[in-house]
Amino acid sequence: MRREDFHALFNSPGPVITPVIHALDAEQCIRNVHVALHEGAHGIFLINHDFPYPEFLPIVKEVRAAFPELWLGLNFLAQTGEVAFPVLGELKEQGCIIDAYWADDACIDEHSDKTNQDEALRINAAREKSSWDGFYMGGTCFKKQREVKPEHYAVSAELATHYMDAVCTSGIATGKEADPEKIDIFREAIGEYTLALASGVTPENALIYKTVDCFLVSTGINKDNDFYNIDALKLRSLMNVTRTIGDAR
Repeated sequence: MRREDFHALFNSPGPVITPVIHALDAEQCIRNVHVALHEGAHGIFLINHDFPYPEFLPIVKEVRAAFPELWLGLNFLAQTGEVAFPVLGELKEQGCIIDAYWADDACIDEHSDKTNQDEALRINAAREKSSWDGFYMGGTCFKKQREVKPEHYAVSAELATHYMDAVCTSGIATGKEADPEKIDIFREAIGEYTLALASGVTPENALIYKTVDCFLVSTGINKDNDFYNIDALKLRSLMNVTRTIGDAR
């Protein structure tokens, strides 16, 4: 997706903020969604760090029922779209609409051209076969995945634009800042395509990443020493920073 269309989708000239909630149970998720929406977050991602994704689905359904208009995305930990898209299609058939899927690994092979991306092509085939028609963010040169050398960042990023709606990258680990040079390489390589960043963003460093279109953020807005609960003041501060980015564009 072109970045101008992505920003128009959320009526946000600055980076779109989608807090990531590490799910424990439905009550904890719903409570944190309330906090995030009160502070102006544009959408939410839920992720299942603590249990397999089948156990996650009842929580997802409760959250969707509680917030029928919420732009809601999911991450099934360590599962590619090939696994996720059929499940998202089944949820849709059950009346549980999921707006986005964020995969840790989009399976881009920087050593092959765009016609020989076997894994990414299988993922796209699964997406097309399913009845799910939501927004797909794919992890590229992403934390905890196969290491990609910096000299291959540009080709990886460009290849990714052919297989997903937003190219998503990260720092070296959860909560770790991305190298600004890496982000610059990604932005130049993908041009006007949508770029998302999924680690290490805080109110203090967000301005460094002003060319990013979407921040998927958790540790940077959570309560101190708390993996599961949003700090409203930190999120408010991040939202204020990103509005200044939007005003400057």
